[in-house]
Amino acid sequence: MVAARVAIPGLGAAPQEGTSMRDIFDAELAQLGEDLVAMAARVERAITDAGVALLTADLPRAESVIMDDLGIDAMERDLDERCILLLAQQQPVATDLRVVVSALRMSATLERMGDLARHIAQVARGRYPGHAIPDPLASTFTEMHDAAVRVARRTTTLLGTRDLAIAAAVEQDDDTLDELHENTFTVLLGGGWTGSIQETVDVTLLGRYYERFGDHGVSIAKRVTYLVTGAMASAEPAAKG
Repeated sequence: MVAARVAIPGLGAAPQEGTSMRDIFDAELAQLGEDLVAMAARVERAITDAGVALLTADLPRAESVIMDDLGIDAMERDLDERCILLLAQQQPVATDLRVVVSALRMSATLERMGDLARHIAQVARGRYPGHAIPDPLASTFTEMHDAAVRVARRTTTLLGTRDLAIAAAVEQDDDTLDELHENTFTVLLGGGWTGSIQETVDVTLLGRYYERFGDHGVSIAKRVTYLVTGAMASAEPAAKG
């Protein structure tokens, strides 16, 4: 005896008359894509506001980023649950399987990007009413902020368009972040650095947060490239932090 399939509200529901299971599955895959774009847009807003809070000592903005990260976490959980249900109910293969598994991985990556934005906001909050960035590194972190926002904005667009030219641009922005990250060490290790121990720790952590944010953007760019071409051009950056 074959067990009856249980309909899950909003996912894998029994087809209405005239609607095929394939049509329903395609709609579910499309919804996953739309939700990834929405999640990326929320991460984009988070990294933008976190950087502004950091550079301008804007406490309300920093606290808003910290609180909103809970929403990003909730989006990841919802996406993951629906991906797992799709895997269990539809048992996709080939391209469909690649799409669902990629959605799982990209939602986790976006969640980590949201965490990094929260970390930046937490540093800004912890130093308020002062500024966490000492004057000698203000221009460097302004450039890092701009590059990270570009990564986030392009990631949002990339998830909606799967345009490989945008994927390449994300990697270029990540290269910029890597160079700026190295510049922070050049300043810290130079003979002219007069920052306090706390400032040194803050700058070291913040540089790392921005560098990792770029790496995660590249991870998504490579995952989208994989979806489009069926092959990963090179290894993804190690996803730590």
